Amino acid sequence: MTVVALGQIPIDHEPKKNLEAVRDALASSEADLVVFPEATLSRFGRHIGDVAEPLDGPFVTGLQEAASEFGTALIAGVWEPDGERVVNTAVAVDADGALRGAYRKIHLFDSFGSRESEFVSPGSAPVVVELAGLRVGLATCYDVRFPELFRKLVDQGAEVFAVIAAWASGPLKEDHWTTMVRARAIENTTWTIAVGQPPHQDGFGVGHSMLVDPMGVVTRDLGPAPGVGTAVIDMARAEAVRAAVPSLMHRRFTITDIGG
Repeated sequence: MTVVALGQIPIDHEPKKNLEAVRDALASSEADLVVFPEATLSRFGRHIGDVAEPLDGPFVTGLQEAASEFGTALIAGVWEPDGERVVNTAVAVDADGALRGAYRKIHLFDSFGSRESEFVSPGSAPVVVELAGLRVGLATCYDVRFPELFRKLVDQGAEVFAVIAAWASGPLKEDHWTTMVRARAIENTTWTIAVGQPPHQDGFGVGHSMLVDPMGVVTRDLGPAPGVGTAVIDMARAEAVRAAVPSLMHRRFTITDIGG
């Protein structure tokens, strides 16, 4: 059993405020792993190039110190500098404060009138990390629309998916989020942790951070309001579902290239 917390915290433009919010969530969570949203370092906006930091900068260092202090692993979204653009990165920190991995968002949100690629450089490699006794495959927001990435993560040994997001609001967007998170869990018979920002006037965030079991059952949904909620991952459930629905074993081909 692994206790996970969905850290659906409000995200400010100011990194110091966000780091304090992360610390508050860790202090109250009593979880083995807390997952925070995409862009936890600072909200989306043209200013992100000014606040982007390398992974040895003060924000990630602060995440590591907080994880070590509270004895809780975490996943959170940050911005790394990359010349004239930035990289949208998910960092994974273990309960001892060690940086276990960093995933650079592969699929950029050039949809619904947005152009993330104007100021963000894409990543190219799927990432699976060892965290809180689990092998966790990392994904960010728009990635959830690309099932081949999640197949690649499963083939790399992922037992759980963690999807962090600042999901843009709009007609049917909330339905897209909840449907696709559940679909990635169902088609891969894999526990899926999905954490987004709560709604904000700038249009980023729909809430509905969820834990979804390998059969697609939503075991926790935080709704639209800010908050931190815990739930339990039971890997015996995954074994039982995969015994009943061995769809991964029934595949007739293997994804070898996601085009990234």
